[in-house]
Amino acid sequence: MIYKTILASLTALVIAATTSFAQDSHKSGPFKGAKANTGHVTHTTEGGNSVLTLSDDFKAPDTPDPHWQIVDSSGNTYLLQKLSIKGGKMNRKITVPKYVPDIAKVQIWCAFAETNLGEAAFEQPVK
Repeated sequence: MIYKTILASLTALVIAATTSFAQDSHKSGPFKGAKANTGHVTHTTEGGNSVLTLSDDFKAPDTPDPHWQIVDSSGNTYLLQKLSIKGGKMNRKITVPKYVPDIAKVQIWCAFAETNLGEAAFEQPVK
């Protein structure tokens, strides 16, 4: 009898944890743009921080200086980390600064040419 109670409690805990995690994950629509037009971005909350992660099928645009850029629901833009880093690698995951109130869109911004290479929008702004 005790074994069944423990098993039922553990099952309920796993279901609650899975449901809680699913609520903290948001997937954007696909990237659309002239140079960044593959993949999507996922927003999660990790340790109280907003984290953005590019999908595995995202391909970095072949431009001189691509960066992460966020657009909030009021239209304010926040230029963040450089996308490409030393050794031909990519910042596929970033922590969003606390001063960003919400995230409506994620853009890949070329700081050299000062142009939007592509963007992915969330259905609803995420916090």
